Amino acid sequence: MIGKSLTPRLAVASQITPAEVAQIAAAGYTAIINNRPDGEEPGQPTAAEVEAAAGPAGLSYIHQPVVGTNITPADVETFGRLIEETPGKILAHCRTGTRCTMLWLLSQSGKQSADALLAKARAAGYDLEALRPRLEG
Repeated sequence: MIGKSLTPRLAVASQITPAEVAQIAAAGYTAIINNRPDGEEPGQPTAAEVEAAAGPAGLSYIHQPVVGTNITPADVETFGRLIEETPGKILAHCRTGTRCTMLWLLSQSGKQSADALLAKARAAGYDLEALRPRLEG
């Protein structure tokens, strides 16, 4: 399975490569959101390299670089809007999937309870209890 489901439409994953894009499309995804800034780590594929593979595979590609240690309210708002406006099944990725999960949790704050959101994150393998104050605030 590609990605860890947070909702029926949204899954998160660690860094993907251009070679994996066809497999992502075959798994039923229609869009990729990349939350990783280029150059974050040596050897990391660039956004342009993954985007070049996405088009021919029939996937839309969105690059929303977010610094994981400094997720801003604007980052959260943008991610929430992208999830709402992008049709189909979405695979969001970053270095480990944690940053994407955090963005989703924060974008859903006030729409779902902190307990429900954190349980969904835990079910996908992410313990983000430290976000509880922001989710309840």
